[in-house]
Amino acid sequence: MQAQSNRWGGELVRFENVGLRYGAAPETLTDISFSIMPQSFQFLTGASGSGKTTILRLILQSLKPTRGMISIFGQDTAQLDKDGLTALRRRMGIVFQDFRLLDHLTIYENVALPFKIRGRMESSYRAEVIELLKWIGLGELIDAKPPVLSGGEKQRTSIARALVSQPELLLADEPTGNLDPVLAGRLLRLFVELNRSGTAILIATHDIGLMEQIKGARRLVLQNHHLQVEG
Repeated sequence: MQAQSNRWGGELVRFENVGLRYGAAPETLTDISFSIMPQSFQFLTGASGSGKTTILRLILQSLKPTRGMISIFGQDTAQLDKDGLTALRRRMGIVFQDFRLLDHLTIYENVALPFKIRGRMESSYRAEVIELLKWIGLGELIDAKPPVLSGGEKQRTSIARALVSQPELLLADEPTGNLDPVLAGRLLRLFVELNRSGTAILIATHDIGLMEQIKGARRLVLQNHHLQVEG
């Protein structure tokens, strides 16, 4: 596998003194500063409710900061128009906690959706999609639809959809939360392989055991509204 090359050479993501508050309430996040470099691997961790999903939403720009600066692929997100934002998101892969699968599409069609949106001919990607589905343990379910799947099968489908286009940056929100330890380990190895091929990885998780499987991976730790970088 080979990810797209980084087009400008700097950080993929940069937060500078980012703060977030809702209304007149105290800040949910305070002075958050970190960067994600090309081909890096990091975990975003912290207690439940500490803001892990919020950080991912800020990177994806489905949520805007109250203050501070966020740049994605070298572009100040405050200056992006709708088309620019769409272009940035196409360079990312996203694994959501709530899966966000389309119930009227088959598993194959859900995973192939990024290619279809970009106008590629099915003949150019069908074998690749089927190979990934087999590897991830869904080869016999390619014609099934999400309503008949278990939570773990939906999670694997969501992961396959995020991985199939080999993004420059992969964001994963508790990607192994619905999986047994054996399958979770297998998927983590898939993330490692994708990282080695050039994709930067950010996994939000509170699973210490999962993080310990990747020696040397940097940890971004959220605590008391602040972020500390370890490693």
